[in-house]
Amino acid sequence: MVVAYVMVKANTGEADRLQREIGALDGVLESHIVAGDVDLIAKVEVDSPGDVKDIAATSIQSVDGVESTRTYIAMD
Repeated sequence: MVVAYVMVKANTGEADRLQREIGALDGVLESHIVAGDVDLIAKVEVDSPGDVKDIAATSIQSVDGVESTRTYIAMD
């Protein structure tokens, strides 16, 4: 299993809806609204690094209201 964390920058006022939509995506274990430079953090658990790319670059970035993402793959 590959665990990754996707940092999501959202359009103003979109965080609650985005948390629900991103949290419902296959492979997303958790999604949290956070304070700081990003608006949400999604924890992803999938079979391969390629699956991380599919979720982060395709699924999450295609959700209306997502401005940008940054993805970090866990090393342990």
